Amino acid sequence: MVGLLGLDADELAALLGAELPRYRARQLYHAIYRQRVADLEAITPLPLELRRKLAATYRVGLPEIERYYESADGTRRYLLRLEDQRTVEAVFMPGATHATLCISTQVGCPVGCRFCMTGALGLERNLTAGEIVGQVIVLMREHNLRPEEQRINLVMMGQGEPLLNLPNVLKATRLLADPEGVGLSLRRMTLSTVGIIPKIHELAQAEIRPKLAISLHATTDELRRRLVPVARKYPLGELLEACRHYPLRSWERLTFEYVLIRGVNDSDADARRLVKLIGQLRATVNLIPLNPGPGIPYEPPTADRVAAFQAIVQRSLPCFIRKSRGQDIYAACGQLRRMVLEEGNQACGAISTLANLSTNRTMPE
Repeated sequence: MVGLLGLDADELAALLGAELPRYRARQLYHAIYRQRVADLEAITPLPLELRRKLAATYRVGLPEIERYYESADGTRRYLLRLEDQRTVEAVFMPGATHATLCISTQVGCPVGCRFCMTGALGLERNLTAGEIVGQVIVLMREHNLRPEEQRINLVMMGQGEPLLNLPNVLKATRLLADPEGVGLSLRRMTLSTVGIIPKIHELAQAEIRPKLAISLHATTDELRRRLVPVARKYPLGELLEACRHYPLRSWERLTFEYVLIRGVNDSDADARRLVKLIGQLRATVNLIPLNPGPGIPYEPPTADRVAAFQAIVQRSLPCFIRKSRGQDIYAACGQLRRMVLEEGNQACGAISTLANLSTNRTMPE
């Protein structure tokens, strides 16, 4: 059966056919995205005969919750199963005044950052627009979230490099931001990239787009190439030039994410170089102490070292410390999926090569 999630109003109208009035497509669109109905036969504004006809051939197409883990801090990490039986991770993070949803844009990731578990899993495929939107709808259903009543932040910082799946990411963004659709605010949607420069230029041309966050993690080309291998193609100078020309909206700042690793990129000299690199941009810095894990060859810095680094940066730029949430429930992106893969390997009597992975990725607050 064909899933409808990911189709826009025009595509749904074409699917229903010209013999039906246009408002039937709007009712279907509203039910799927605004009301978050999971069963086509439950869309009562549609005639019963039409509902039965649709349900015989189509389905909404939400991903299924394979399992979830809830942290002592209220964070809940989900492993979601897609129609082809592949899995992705999505995270719900409650806050005092808002909720944050972190979603994936690919199954795995091709970038291979040396501290990121997802990259070590490799890329299996891109997610469709419907699979991206589906993660959001599942989390909103599970936690009874309503954009019209509460602040919801959405970050595309889970598995995958969003800019390498840009057409589906942008279509999902349009559906998520549509007031007649899911209804999230563009001001609260952020896309995180390691810095795929041609795609940054392409993103800049989109009329409806999330805010841009750059995963920087180093202040020299030599170190960045070591931590983020794709940086060999996109050196710092060219990346920052793209950032200088990025067309920020009046309410918008660039965000630079910087994972702090003890003895690697956390010195006062690193902090001063960071300010020199981006101090003239309209930007915010998020410092993320490394999320430790078994087999990880790096360690997080001490709290004092993080504070000292922040003190230097915030003399010139807004600079915040983002602690990784839900560390007691496999909080780093890729950990939960890796654990499930290991369980499957053990069940088959296989020797898991994943036990020796040396990468890690932190989850933002």
